Amino acid sequence: MPGTFEPLPGGGAAVALDDVEISIIRSLAVQLLELIGPGPAEDASDDPLAELFADGPSEPPADPVLKRLFPDAYSDPEQPASARDAEERRAYSAEFRRYTENDLRAGKRDNALAVIRSLDALSSVSASAGEGGAVLKLSVEESQRWLSALNDLRLAIGSRLEITDEEDTDLLYRLPDEDPRKPMVMAYLWLGGLQETLVGTLMP
Repeated sequence: MPGTFEPLPGGGAAVALDDVEISIIRSLAVQLLELIGPGPAEDASDDPLAELFADGPSEPPADPVLKRLFPDAYSDPEQPASARDAEERRAYSAEFRRYTENDLRAGKRDNALAVIRSLDALSSVSASAGEGGAVLKLSVEESQRWLSALNDLRLAIGSRLEITDEEDTDLLYRLPDEDPRKPMVMAYLWLGGLQETLVGTLMP
């Protein structure tokens, strides 16, 4: 089981993680939270209906990682467009972003927090038992949250590594050990393995 998720009887998944692996995933999830940004301010409206219809940003984020996490809904770089079509796409994307990005950010925050909380609980169990690691057991719902968070983490790291297609990934395998990107590459590949095996546990 080390390093790979396996299905649990009745649903859910389990993976054995040592203290270093727990620390790495938690640190990455915290960084993701910081990147996504805080939730609604303390002085936000108490009216849930007003919160539901609160406007989000209409412009794409400046940070390339956030652009990857929150892409334009109507952009298609593979399809050439006239100036008029491009302008229409920008307008549609801005409108779509205005009404959806707040919810998307909230969902990604919730998923990252779910990962952090489950790892904190696991660390407490490990510490009380005097062991260097423990087996993380997730329900089906928790597995879905972990899957989404792992995907976001890989998108974020992939953006920093400027990975745009499978060929870029192949080149990363051949990086020399002294390359400063190597630790980030190893984390990217390791998270990919976790993600792949977690998907396998959720398939019928």
